[in-house]
Amino acid sequence: MSDVIEESLEDYIKTQVLEPWKGPKNVPEQEYFTSGHRTCQGCESAQIMKLMAKAAGPRTVILGSTGCMYVANTTYYSTPWVVPWMHTQLGSAGSAAVGTAAGLKVQMRKGKMAKEPINVIVFCGDGGGADMGLSAISAALQHTHYNLLILMYDNESYANTDIQVSGSSPWGANSTFSPPGKARRIMNRRWKKNMAGMMAAGHPDCKYVATVCTSAPMEAMNSVRKALSIGGPTFIHSLDPCPKGWDYDPMFSHEIGELAIETGIWPLYEIEEGKITMYGKSRRILRGQLKRKPVADYLMRQGRFAHFIDEDIEYFQGKIDEMWEKWLIPGVIPIAAPA
Repeated sequence: MSDVIEESLEDYIKTQVLEPWKGPKNVPEQEYFTSGHRTCQGCESAQIMKLMAKAAGPRTVILGSTGCMYVANTTYYSTPWVVPWMHTQLGSAGSAAVGTAAGLKVQMRKGKMAKEPINVIVFCGDGGGADMGLSAISAALQHTHYNLLILMYDNESYANTDIQVSGSSPWGANSTFSPPGKARRIMNRRWKKNMAGMMAAGHPDCKYVATVCTSAPMEAMNSVRKALSIGGPTFIHSLDPCPKGWDYDPMFSHEIGELAIETGIWPLYEIEEGKITMYGKSRRILRGQLKRKPVADYLMRQGRFAHFIDEDIEYFQGKIDEMWEKWLIPGVIPIAAPA
């Protein structure tokens, strides 16, 4: 009986050991997300797919729930995925990840597959993750005996169905379902859902939660590698500028992502085994080494905020200031810090 227990525990903790890459020169040339997709010019969601697959390597199974990155990556029986890939339904990213990890484990136990660590990654958009797939993701993060990564690419709208607001859409953003008008200038009055913070605070057994942006590509890839190495279910939330939905020239995607970080709107952090670490420019902001840029520098570069007047920008700035000055941990815990 003890041998059976030891074998199951060994299967549980076994993951690939993916050491962090120290710099671009250490990143291998091989690509596992290549030509053949039909994403828009300047699509940062396609960029995170490319970086995610490169960071994971060839012994990986990738699943994708319905959304931009499903539709644009599976047109006319073609796909950019070099590794095994499977589509799953809009709200079932968490379920598909657990099912796949369990299936691989059973196949190995029955001797139908070699016993080896295989990465299981499922991606979902903010509509399929922060909204419809929230319960399935929450359940998946409690299945601690399976190794898997859930990556939510966040372009802050239901971009696949023509830019409707999601739970991740910013306050005041113009969309097909929340256009500004004469009677009401601001239609979307919900503040952006704090998805990574919820996953970290609400799932104490989840060993790794992080926020990333492809404007910091090395950090994004190393977050994926750490999430896949640490064992158990893990979660990464990626902010992905979207030229179509955010209404800006595609050549500025990288710059827009940097501004989200530099204005403090998108804090970069990772929570590993309960320990939080700010990284990149967010760490410098927290330490007072870098001054946050005004949110107007970010908002006014995008057509979706073109209807904003001074009071709207002031309100947005006030909310970001509150996060950095009054929250217990900026970007994570929206509770006032003790005096």
